[in-house]
Amino acid sequence: MFVPIVVNLDVMLAKRKRRLGDLADAIGISIQNLSILKTGKAKAMRFSTLSAICRELDCRPGDILEYVPGDEGDDAKSGAGG
Repeated sequence: MFVPIVVNLDVMLAKRKRRLGDLADAIGISIQNLSILKTGKAKAMRFSTLSAICRELDCRPGDILEYVPGDEGDDAKSGAGG
């Protein structure tokens, strides 16, 4: 299933010269869960987590999450999806 949301957490971490483990400690989330989010494998994110990330990285939600439009109908054409 194509999800047109890209997580740019790695970009913001690099811009702020922060490490994933340091951010995980600062916001009280496991490094494993933060890694899932960073790699774009997460299906959802709590607003409280997004808020904590933005607070620690001094950024806005749009700096971390990006909408990338595409052909979201590809799943239907290929018979995949719901």
